[in-house]
Amino acid sequence: MFKKYQKLIIFVLMSKVLREFPPITEKDCFFIVERHKSEFLYPIHSHKEYELNFVENGRGVQRVVGDSIEEVGDYELTLITGDGLEHAWKQGNCKSPDIREVTIQFSDTLLDHTLLTRNQFHAIGVMFERARLGLTFSMPAIMKVYNDLDKLAFMGDSFEQFLTMLKILNELSHDADARTLASSAFANQEEDRGSRRVAKVKDYISAHYADDLRLEELADMVGMAPSAFSRFFKQHTNRTLVDHIIDVRLGNADRMLVDTTTSISEICYACGFNNLSNFNRTFKARRGYTPRDFRTLFTKNRVYV
Repeated sequence: MFKKYQKLIIFVLMSKVLREFPPITEKDCFFIVERHKSEFLYPIHSHKEYELNFVENGRGVQRVVGDSIEEVGDYELTLITGDGLEHAWKQGNCKSPDIREVTIQFSDTLLDHTLLTRNQFHAIGVMFERARLGLTFSMPAIMKVYNDLDKLAFMGDSFEQFLTMLKILNELSHDADARTLASSAFANQEEDRGSRRVAKVKDYISAHYADDLRLEELADMVGMAPSAFSRFFKQHTNRTLVDHIIDVRLGNADRMLVDTTTSISEICYACGFNNLSNFNRTFKARRGYTPRDFRTLFTKNRVYV
């Protein structure tokens, strides 16, 4: 079920990002590779397969997932299930001479959708959905699965490997402190379609994020009073309407900063911000970088082959 790293992984250039095709056949459950290295050289890439990536002794390594760029600590564990979600682990400020990385990839059809709706697998299904934006796990959760991750690549019984992997996924699915990474706009993902009214407003915001969006008008679209709709939206999305609008606007700004040479001031107004200082302040608060630094950092992280 597991295969050692015996084949070259093939890349093609798609949408300015390397597209990866892991060597997983229809007869394989997982593809796993463990590496010890002193430097991260892997370019930013995307793939259809789900990926769980563990990094040990990599303090200072830079994790790039969509428009999220963060420096990790001594232990890092992230799950990615979004088809086309760009990601990479870069050297950053890491000085360690011995970084350990364990990468596990598996097909999105390994666990059938019907199976994921059953009680025993429901939490894993929810976790997979959240991980479409990239999902990074807390230190307590990493420690709970560490021993199983540690031995996974070297287990002699392939069926036991499969059960151990399911155990890891189940344990991680109960991490209340796991958090998503990329913005929904950048990753081209919808976060919630449980309510038709919420979905209708979200679709409108996605199409008109550059306009002056007012609560009263959005609430009127779905026949609700403004205050009632504010509560309704937060109840269904776990975030305020204002936060969602900012997220969509910043996600589109991220795209323009990365994929175009449009000036920052033009991007500011094109994405619905009313003045440049507000845009710079909001961007820095949410991303940890100024728009200019974000553009420079992302450009350096992109490798074309």
